[in-house]
Amino acid sequence: MTKIHPAAVVHPGVELGKDVEIGPFSVVHQDVIIGDGCKIKSHVVIDSGTRLGKNISVFSGAMLGTPPQDLKYNGEKTYLEVGDNTVIREFVTLNRGTAHSTRTIVGNNCLLMAYVHVAHDCVIGNDVIIANAVNMGGHVVIGDFAGIGGITGIHQFVHIGQHAFVGGGYRVTKDVPPFVLAMGEPLQYGGLNTIGLKKHGFSSHAMLLIKRAYKIVFRSGFTKKTALGKLREDLADCPEVQAIARFIARSDRGIIKGV
Repeated sequence: MTKIHPAAVVHPGVELGKDVEIGPFSVVHQDVIIGDGCKIKSHVVIDSGTRLGKNISVFSGAMLGTPPQDLKYNGEKTYLEVGDNTVIREFVTLNRGTAHSTRTIVGNNCLLMAYVHVAHDCVIGNDVIIANAVNMGGHVVIGDFAGIGGITGIHQFVHIGQHAFVGGGYRVTKDVPPFVLAMGEPLQYGGLNTIGLKKHGFSSHAMLLIKRAYKIVFRSGFTKKTALGKLREDLADCPEVQAIARFIARSDRGIIKGV
């Protein structure tokens, strides 16, 4: 049964699923879709163009789907999409997209801790954990199962690969490839995200091949072109290594440095 507190303000055109709860002093604007089982606490603002999946928890003070903080934005119709089972903690701000891609996307089963800011046109994958006070510029892409430590700033257009972990308190100005632990100032390769990979069922053999791949990338002295050729030829049978090769090949900003 849907429960809307009498002190909440919900536009009559909002599309509400089953068993939605909206707490006191929350405001939901027109052109919003809220899926089944969502729980909206008090003092939340959900702006136009927001699309929430099922069983999402939004804690007090969060601001969802607000206009992008981009001077090129001219009021065009854009969106924020949040996937099922995601938790959005206190005072998180999620801006909707710009005309560049029209949408900001947060995937399924994510945890965004307090004071996280996700800017316009960002794409966050599934099962991503972003710790307190992480702030990202526009167009950031974060792969599935990645983790970001608290009080980290992520530069616009940066890509962070699947299963990577970025330590807390750092600046991310280069792309972080998949499966790695990134740390230090400036940010650099600190080995594999071993804890995360083991947690998600990666075999010892797969981790050995990934480690071998990064030895080629970071410690061989090869050029980028030669290193990618080695990955594609010598480790062609390892899908994780081929994911690394594709990520590096597509990197526009360049990847973080080796130790």
